[in-house]
Amino acid sequence: MIAILASQNKGKIKEFNAILEKYDFSVISRDAAGLPKDDVEETGTTFEENSLIKAQAIRDMIDAGGYDQYKDCPILADDSGLMVDALGGAPGVYSARYAGDHCTFNDNNNKLLGELEGVPTPKRSACFVTVITMLYPDGRKIIARGECPGTIATELLEGEGFGYDPVFIPDGYDKSFAELGVDIKNSISHRAKALEKLEMYLSARS
Repeated sequence: MIAILASQNKGKIKEFNAILEKYDFSVISRDAAGLPKDDVEETGTTFEENSLIKAQAIRDMIDAGGYDQYKDCPILADDSGLMVDALGGAPGVYSARYAGDHCTFNDNNNKLLGELEGVPTPKRSACFVTVITMLYPDGRKIIARGECPGTIATELLEGEGFGYDPVFIPDGYDKSFAELGVDIKNSISHRAKALEKLEMYLSARS
């Protein structure tokens, strides 16, 4: 059975396929399904709400657009962000646009470091969060949340990666996500943990 991912990110598609192929699903992107490229307005105040909003938007496109070949397909969507304790959980669901509309990764990182200027390391705790929603045509849904706790560095620690990777040091390490590299990051990340939970829930249902 096909499952449609509300993303065109090839890395995400590969990660989801690695889990779901065990349960006879083949994950394709919304673009590969030929769905409209309309932007989905993320109006939720939690990662769970935004993840469901994205999944429901794809479901609505299928139901309204005559994509009968996909009417029985489950929809997958995820929402992620960084929560910093000293900032009351910000940037949270606004992580991608923390420094304003059309901002860059550097803009966001520089704003974050500026907001935390003078805050000592013991009080720079943070957590990356990913929530995955798997929405079935009959309204049933699986919600899997993964978290990766860590600390915000006092400066950019460059390397591989994107987003807040240069400033986030996961617990148990002395290097940022960017410095650790993609392989290590993907094995301990919030998305990896959310995928593990998704697999656990699917296994319990099978």
